[in-house]
Amino acid sequence: MAEQEEGENAAGIDEPPPPKLEIPTRRVKNIMKLDKDISKVNAEALFLVASSTQLFLQFLAEKSAHAAVEKKRKTITLELIRIATKRHRPTADFLLDSLPLPAEQNHPGDRAKSRPDKKPVPFATRSIDAFFQKTT
Repeated sequence: MAEQEEGENAAGIDEPPPPKLEIPTRRVKNIMKLDKDISKVNAEALFLVASSTQLFLQFLAEKSAHAAVEKKRKTITLELIRIATKRHRPTADFLLDSLPLPAEQNHPGDRAKSRPDKKPVPFATRSIDAFFQKTT
């Protein structure tokens, strides 16, 4: 009885294994270390931050999908993410100001005249793009 099976705690109750993260923890750790006050990141803290990020992104995707269904759209756009964010007060408090404003709507006849050669870079992505590039 001194030996216990793997996956059981002292009370004999099976504990489920920790969920597999879909977010790369190495990148999460690097983002956390961008803060000047953080020099080391504990494994448990890294797991909690990565898990929280994953849960938040799943929540935002689900709410945006509900908004897409209500608007009878098949693609989630920035407009639908903004709608989902506005509907959830805690999320709106910190995220709404960070989301880019929707682009002005052009009239169908003006589309051919004002089409730019290159797509504009989304708000706040230019400075962080290099961070997410794989290095070899």
